[in-house]
Amino acid sequence: MNILIVTQYFYPENFKSNDMAFELQKRGHNVTVLTGIPNYPEGKIYDGYSFSENREQMIDGVKIIRALLLPRGKGGGIRLFLNYFSWAFFASLKARKLSSQEKYDAVIVHEPSPITQFYPALVIKKLQKTPVYFWVMDLWPESLEIAGGIKNKFVLNFFTKMVQKFYNESEKILITSKGFKESILEKGNYKSKIEYFPNWAEDTISSGNLDYPIPDLPDGFKVMFAGNIGEAQDMESIMEAALKLKNIKYIKIILVGDGRKMPFVQDFIKEHELQDTVYTMGRFPVEAMASFFNAANILLVSLKDDPIFNLTVPAKVQAYMSSGKPIMAMLNGEGAENIKEARCGFTVPAGDGEKLAKTIELASQKDKEELNVMGLNGKFFYEKNYKMEECISNLEKIISKK
Repeated sequence: MNILIVTQYFYPENFKSNDMAFELQKRGHNVTVLTGIPNYPEGKIYDGYSFSENREQMIDGVKIIRALLLPRGKGGGIRLFLNYFSWAFFASLKARKLSSQEKYDAVIVHEPSPITQFYPALVIKKLQKTPVYFWVMDLWPESLEIAGGIKNKFVLNFFTKMVQKFYNESEKILITSKGFKESILEKGNYKSKIEYFPNWAEDTISSGNLDYPIPDLPDGFKVMFAGNIGEAQDMESIMEAALKLKNIKYIKIILVGDGRKMPFVQDFIKEHELQDTVYTMGRFPVEAMASFFNAANILLVSLKDDPIFNLTVPAKVQAYMSSGKPIMAMLNGEGAENIKEARCGFTVPAGDGEKLAKTIELASQKDKEELNVMGLNGKFFYEKNYKMEECISNLEKIISKK
């Protein structure tokens, strides 16, 4: 099949769109990716890229077309708005040009926020009648209201109508969490369009290089958080737990990653003298994660206590499961239920830093063999439910039904 993937984020940015594109290409499909100039998450354009440099590339057989955008900068509301809509506008112009050059059998929209990534796909559909498969990884306008703090009814209604239009134009709506279904059905009768299509972990994590060089880590019981350090991850509750664990000297909380809340974390560490409890390692490539996870005793995942997040299964849950390490989860909803079902770790309610601290202390006292069994349970659950090869095979079936 001749497949166009539309996504604002693509290699060298680390998103599931990378795996999808390269795996489909490997299976004999002709894959083009319409994307942006890489600048996530730090908001600065990556070295080797610019408004004129590497705008078109061929990587491992995948053709990459990069539309202009205003970089996200430090991520303030107005700047993000301009980032989202500038890419949607320029990518839609690119889509019009692409549609005159090549006929596509399927268009796949990969949608972590923002929802506006659908616009270029809509252009292709209108011009070519090509079916669009909408992979919804973030619910809008709920995400805008809860994570973005937008309360203006006019703005929320505007995006609700936008979302309904995109759902109407979609051949299928692929959801990463079964909890998304109710929210989508509230917006219209889309039951026949919805397909469950979960996240997976990168092979570089599930079967990665354990010898990838990483910095020395402190001795002790290592609780590791890896990924975006942002608003949704509820760093306030994690820091509350760290403060309560301050006098238990052998427990070490290690943060691998970066994001908008990192200044808060660093200020909190300094203010409360937590330098011997919390360690910030900075951002590392995904290839380093297997080494980091292997060095941890338990892996931490968290989401704020908000209705939208209670419907979400963070992608890092699958990544953590694939590593064979036990999980410490401070979240509600489907993510917590998955961990309980897999019997692969510990769960505490979202936002409960005090209980998180007590449960970390409890986990640190567990027999090593008991923790190993939890980790193996998670890996087995991952192999059965979230293997990338199986997910992509399912995707092939979905897009070939039309």
